[in-house]
Amino acid sequence: MPELPEVEVVRRGLDEHLVGRTFGAVEVLHPRAVRGNDVDLAGVLPGLTVTGTGRRGKFMWLTLSDGAALVVHLRMSGQMLVGQPGQVAGPHVRIRASISELELTFVDQRTFGSWQYAELVDDPLTASPHRIPATVTHVAPDPFEDAFDPVEAARRVRRKKSAIKTVLLDQSVVSGIGSIYADEAMWAAGVKPTRRAASLRQRDAVRLLTESRAVMARALEQGGTSFDSLYVNVNGASGYFSRSLNAYGRAGAPCRACGTEMRRVVVNGRSSHYCPACQTA
Repeated sequence: MPELPEVEVVRRGLDEHLVGRTFGAVEVLHPRAVRGNDVDLAGVLPGLTVTGTGRRGKFMWLTLSDGAALVVHLRMSGQMLVGQPGQVAGPHVRIRASISELELTFVDQRTFGSWQYAELVDDPLTASPHRIPATVTHVAPDPFEDAFDPVEAARRVRRKKSAIKTVLLDQSVVSGIGSIYADEAMWAAGVKPTRRAASLRQRDAVRLLTESRAVMARALEQGGTSFDSLYVNVNGASGYFSRSLNAYGRAGAPCRACGTEMRRVVVNGRSSHYCPACQTA
C-alpha cells in the first residue's frame, strides 16, 4: 500500500498539473471507486476548478472552487494518472475525467481505492488554520505537518500497550507510516518491533518519530518506494527508494550497520524485519 512519501509524490504531481484547471465530463466506470458518496460525482464535478491540493497521512485531496474537496484514497493499487485524452486505457480504469485539455484517470486494479466529495471543516485535532475534508478528521496529524508535535505524538504512542510496530501503523496515533517506513524507522532508532509501546522512554519514542520523518523524507527525494507496477506517480514513473532500504524485506541479508543476519517476525499479522543485534531494546 502506498505510504506517506508515495502519496505525497502523487499529490505534488497533481498540484503541478491540475491547479487552475476545470473539470469537464466525468465518467465513472466502476461503482466501488465512488462508494461512500452522497452526491453523483459525474454531476457535481463538471464546471468546478481545482484551487489547490492537500494531504494528511495517506489521504490526499483536491480543493475545489465551490469550497469543498475531492478526497482520493489510493489504498492498495490506486493510481492517479494525468495525460492527454485517451492516453490511458485498460480494464482497470475506474474513473475518467476531462480537466481542461488534459485527462485525469483513476486506475485501480484491486478496487479498494476511491474518490469522495467532502466538505472542508476546521481541523478538530490541531490548531492549524488550514481546513481539512470532513472525511479525514479522524486521522492523526502526520510528521510532515506544521501542526505535528512529536512530543505529544510520542505521549500518544506510549499510552498504547500493543507492540510498537502495531502502534506505528495506527493512523489514529500518527498517520502516514506504513509497514515499510515503520521497519526502517525502528532499525534506525534501535527499537525491536515486538517491544511494547508503553515501555518506551519518552525520548526514545520521540527519536522513533523523528527517524520516521527522516526516512520518509529520504524516500520522498527518491520518488517513493516501488516494488511493482502498482505504485507510480502521475506520469506513470516508479520510485526507487527500494534500493536504499535498510530493514524492510531484508530477512536473511546482513545488517548494513553490523553485519548480523536480519530476521523476520510477524507482529499482529504484519511482517517486520529487524536486526537482532542492533535492535535489542
